[in-house]
Amino acid sequence: MTKTGADYAWFESDFPDIAEAYCFTLVRGLSPAEVASRLEGRPETPLRGIDAVVDAAFAQYDLERGDRQLVAMTTVGSWTLLIEPNGYLGVTEDRAVPASAGARWVSHFVNVNAVGTFLWAEDRVLRLCFDPLFPEDRWGTSPDELLDVMQRIGFPLEEEPPETDLSSPAAFALAEHLTGVAITPTLLQDTTFTCTTAQTW
Repeated sequence: MTKTGADYAWFESDFPDIAEAYCFTLVRGLSPAEVASRLEGRPETPLRGIDAVVDAAFAQYDLERGDRQLVAMTTVGSWTLLIEPNGYLGVTEDRAVPASAGARWVSHFVNVNAVGTFLWAEDRVLRLCFDPLFPEDRWGTSPDELLDVMQRIGFPLEEEPPETDLSSPAAFALAEHLTGVAITPTLLQDTTFTCTTAQTW
């Protein structure tokens, strides 16, 4: 059964330090090393747990004045998971779409200003892209393919906005629908992540 935004509401309450600004990306067909190579990444020290990743990402931001982004990676089944605290490389079209060659690339992002992006690319083709807060405005080669799923998940596609904004949790649910990978508290807390840094421009 497809999860809904409500199934991921725990993320914002349990992990507030990263929930306000993040980018989560899942890539099938590429190892962490291959993804890092496509992003022209520089290897960094592995980190255990999302709290350490968040601390290191903000330290990196201060050190490099935002010119390099920390990317934490791990393997989940046949997928590579990338986590960028306060980052956006995964949804940057001119980086993500070329990097998706021979792979499926599913990414979602939000920043402190509540600006968000959901991006699905397949073998260098942008299939779907939209702001989870404004899902009625979609582009890509398959903008309506997931419309029924998006409605079930809880994206605000009706004219009247919902009382509770679950657009960011809904992006996690849509990513799970496309990948079969569930993001869980245990995964975030207990994983030792391979880390790299990449230029943000």
